[in-house]
Amino acid sequence: MKTIFDLSAAKEILGRIDQLKQDVQPGWGRMNAAQMLAHCSSFQDIATGKTHSSRSLLGILVGKFAKPIFYNDKPLPRNMSTIPSMMIMDTREFEVEKEKLKQNILTLQREGLKNGAVPHPFFGRLTSEEWGKGIYKHLDHHLKQFGV
Repeated sequence: MKTIFDLSAAKEILGRIDQLKQDVQPGWGRMNAAQMLAHCSSFQDIATGKTHSSRSLLGILVGKFAKPIFYNDKPLPRNMSTIPSMMIMDTREFEVEKEKLKQNILTLQREGLKNGAVPHPFFGRLTSEEWGKGIYKHLDHHLKQFGV
């Protein structure tokens, strides 16, 4: 399985982000392209410890058992629910969000997770390897959502 910590996988994702167009309509979901880019950055901010989101009761109860869906080879399902704090609904500037996400990916790829593994708000504690696979899978899911 691909991981964002692999240089070739990171370059592939960056190339796909560069192909993304601001006005493309998503194949599913409610976010536009700029909001999706901000959403992906917020996900990485949780992984790096820049931001924190409390675990939900549902996550505490079943997150550990559902965790393998985050880092296996199967694609994430369309319209899968997201952590409320990561749902971006306000107006975002496409080019700003695009550059921010690309810089986050380059930093992650170059530095890894400096603080070690931090808990995911739903799945709980993840290793750096699980985060790397999950971040790649999450980016792949949303880029496919917008046709790239």
